[in-house]
Amino acid sequence: MSEDTSFRLRWSGRWSLTTRILVVNILALAFLAGSFAYLDSYRSRLIEARTERTAREVSLMAAAIAAAPTEKRPQLVQSFGAQYLRRIRLYDGDTLILDSFQLGSPSYTLRNPSEEPWQRKAARLLDRSFDRIVGGTRYPVFNEPTIDTAGAWPAIAAVRQAGQTEVFVHYAPDRTPMLVSATNLHTATTPDNPALSMLVTENARDITRTTRSERWRLALVLAGVTISSVLLSLFLARTIVQPLRILAQAAERVKAGRARDVVVPRLPARRDEIGHLARAVADMTSALRTRIDASETFAADLTHELKNPLASLRSAVETLGKIDNPVFRDQLLDIIRQDAERLDRLITDIAEISRLDAELTRTRFELFDLGKLLDDMIRAWSARQDIHGVRFAYARQQQGTAMVMGDKDRLARMFHNLIDNAQSFSPPNGLVTIALASDDQLATVRITDEGPGIPRESREAIFRRFHSDRPDSSFGRHSGLGLAIARTIIEGHGGHIIVDDRDDEQSGASFRVELPQVTQE
Repeated sequence: MSEDTSFRLRWSGRWSLTTRILVVNILALAFLAGSFAYLDSYRSRLIEARTERTAREVSLMAAAIAAAPTEKRPQLVQSFGAQYLRRIRLYDGDTLILDSFQLGSPSYTLRNPSEEPWQRKAARLLDRSFDRIVGGTRYPVFNEPTIDTAGAWPAIAAVRQAGQTEVFVHYAPDRTPMLVSATNLHTATTPDNPALSMLVTENARDITRTTRSERWRLALVLAGVTISSVLLSLFLARTIVQPLRILAQAAERVKAGRARDVVVPRLPARRDEIGHLARAVADMTSALRTRIDASETFAADLTHELKNPLASLRSAVETLGKIDNPVFRDQLLDIIRQDAERLDRLITDIAEISRLDAELTRTRFELFDLGKLLDDMIRAWSARQDIHGVRFAYARQQQGTAMVMGDKDRLARMFHNLIDNAQSFSPPNGLVTIALASDDQLATVRITDEGPGIPRESREAIFRRFHSDRPDSSFGRHSGLGLAIARTIIEGHGGHIIVDDRDDEQSGASFRVELPQVTQE
């Protein structure tokens, strides 16, 4: 799976990061808002508990009234109604014979919704809205009959048929629960002795008050959490999105290339991933700028280096047609040959150094014996370079003690350039010494010659491309890229090239090459 596929955002990909942070936090709040559904079950449990309690109390009141003498029943009905805040009615057959509201003061009053303040109307609207959202139970509306008889109450008919206490839930006009309970004091035996039934109504307004109070407290909690979540989201957006936007703007300026020195903020105070990203982008921009500068410098130096042999070649070719003297013609042809060789050497080295970085990142390194590689190279050089009067001495440890990981051919090219450089600066019959040593961490190769040496102030400059500090007699025989190629190769292997003085304080240069050593188990 590619990185683009792994981090692709489908439907939210067009949203800004700030919007996504807000949506995620508000989505979490939506789950919290769902807790309002809990209030419906909470109210249902309250009604259920009240219904069970009412059924027991009504049964007990009916038993007490049935056991009392007839003349005591009005007092009990009035007392129970006032004590339990209920309206108690007795029906002898179909006729109302006792009513607690007629015997004493009403224990509750049904409110007219049209006469209530707007706050209660808003509360009822919220009640209906939540009931629709959570699918709450819809109870029938409570209505007092125009003619108060037992037949006008379905609850009494149900009780006379079932023979046990029944409790029914209704909504009062102001949408508060009304509990309608019915029970038999005794059933009908003869037409002259009809059934005696009791009807109890109760306006359970406290259930509505409790539910609304819980809803209000939950709403306050939800509002507080919502405000906190939005503020936290905005804080996260500010601390995450704002620095990312600054980095993006800096990257856009770098891409546009209009400003030469674009300052990418490093955000040193940030120790999180945003800070790491800022510093990585700043370092990347700096490295990119360095590469661009190097490429521009390289292009300018390349133009200069190519112009010299081309100018010499053009002059020699133009002069060749005007010269009849065979000696002069041979000299011009020799100049043409040297310039052609110089151009060929320049083009070859330029192609080599241009593709080195890319090839080193793709090359598969292998483990090999550095000592054996140097041994083979010195044998070949000694056989080939005897005609130049330069001697070679190689000191190494025993076989297998300097094992490194790398590209053998590239490292051979690097040592070839260093040895060629040492040989080219050596005097006639001079000695070039190659010494190999290793420890647990590094394999170190020293290449020492007996030439004029390298001044301290020039020891870094010699690794620049096209830099050449040679006697006039060798002009044109070197591209000035050999040491630059050598440093590129060694750094691609995680090593270093250092220029030192000779240990014996004699004249000459000493190149120290360090490569990571691979410890053998």
